[in-house]
Amino acid sequence: MAEYLPIFTMLVLATLFAGLSFLGSSLLGPKKPTRAKQAAYECGIVPRREPAERFPVRFYLVAMIFIIFDIEIIFLYPWAVIFRQLDLFGLVEMIVFAVAVFVSFVYLISNGALDWGPVKRMRPAATAPSRTSDSTVRRISRSEEAA
Repeated sequence: MAEYLPIFTMLVLATLFAGLSFLGSSLLGPKKPTRAKQAAYECGIVPRREPAERFPVRFYLVAMIFIIFDIEIIFLYPWAVIFRQLDLFGLVEMIVFAVAVFVSFVYLISNGALDWGPVKRMRPAATAPSRTSDSTVRRISRSEEAA
């Protein structure tokens, strides 16, 4: 149990620091809200209209893909450092890991995760009934023709 004491101490200190930071900022921070302080800041440009309520999910999807590749890089570095000690087992393990990440990336690409163009429909649009001269040409009566 003594081996876990430093980890537990660090967890308690981190929680205490975070809690005291929030408490200190709420108690000691100035509370003078103005219209300018509550407005959204966008590179110094005053917004002309309110932003949309929903943020496009594609931004989050791209961020998740970025995080997945960051994690892959984080796992590749220690593996590369001790590659010679791992021999064939380490190589096979990393190939399986890389294939799993690559297959998931191909799946995301095939489903349009990185397509920023117009939204593709998953099923074909319903076709319009075939046109006939009766449905296309508006009939004009003789009295309208003479006028």
